Amino acid sequence: MIVHNVYFALNDNSEAAKRQLLEACQKYLIDHAGIVFFACGTLAVDHGRPVNDRDFDVSLHITFLDKAAHDRYQTSAAHVQFVAENKSNWRRTRVFDSVVQWTLDHPQ
Repeated sequence: MIVHNVYFALNDNSEAAKRQLLEACQKYLIDHAGIVFFACGTLAVDHGRPVNDRDFDVSLHITFLDKAAHDRYQTSAAHVQFVAENKSNWRRTRVFDSVVQWTLDHPQ
């Protein structure tokens, strides 16, 4: 599986602008073949430990079944439209892609 995490720092980081980006994530990015997990959200403001990277406003987290699903998503019309409509407010984006294995027998 491929985990695709994106962290957006916004030029306009008002609550309305964050909500707009979250709505765009849900409109354009949630419905793609091969997604096994989707979530988006905002910085957890009450988590201010020294190890927390706090240089973002909105985060996106998608787990894909495989690299092929990830690659189709990246070139899909919906993803391209999402970027075109929203990138003007992105001060900085950081993308972290990881290969992971899922196990149901992990310790509780």
